[in-house]
Amino acid sequence: MTDSKTIGLLFIEGYADWEYGLLAASAVEWFGVRAVAISPHASPLTSIAGLRLNAQRSANPEENQDLDAVAVIGSDGWAENDAPDVAPLLRAVAARGGVVGGICAGTLALARAGLFEGTRHTSNGRDWILGHEPGYAGAGDYQDVPHAVADRKIVSAPGSAPGTFAVAFLKELLPENGAQFGEMRAMFAREYGDVS
Repeated sequence: MTDSKTIGLLFIEGYADWEYGLLAASAVEWFGVRAVAISPHASPLTSIAGLRLNAQRSANPEENQDLDAVAVIGSDGWAENDAPDVAPLLRAVAARGGVVGGICAGTLALARAGLFEGTRHTSNGRDWILGHEPGYAGAGDYQDVPHAVADRKIVSAPGSAPGTFAVAFLKELLPENGAQFGEMRAMFAREYGDVS
């Protein structure tokens, strides 16, 4: 358990069902972290699978001053021209030393907020992120890897890596729990060990 940290999970319409479950459940169940659902869109939101979610808060930085971390969950909506601007919230959390993460298309929100500048990061592929955000600040630090990348409290991952995203994000948030993150990674990896 930890001393009451709070993670905001940032959702928009069409959010990806598989990208936040391991992070949210592990944070709450294993580490005693509080998780809150945040959205710049009106609730309820509908996931890719058609499931409905009611956000507890807006994405206004003033409403989220208690956040120790925020994770932007992927949605095709982040790649649209009218994607919501959540940079003020992301920058506010980063400025106070919090963890900011993005998975899949959620990484576009971090790129637009300038959080990848001078920071190693990843996404759904170099060509993919540059296709949506050409010349974004920090493009030279892109890591073409299939797992999450964490650097100076900025965590990023392709949509195919929710397990390493959860581990890397929580490791940045709760560095004192180092041994448990090795166990988490091993547990997630065992699922694929005997698959043929």
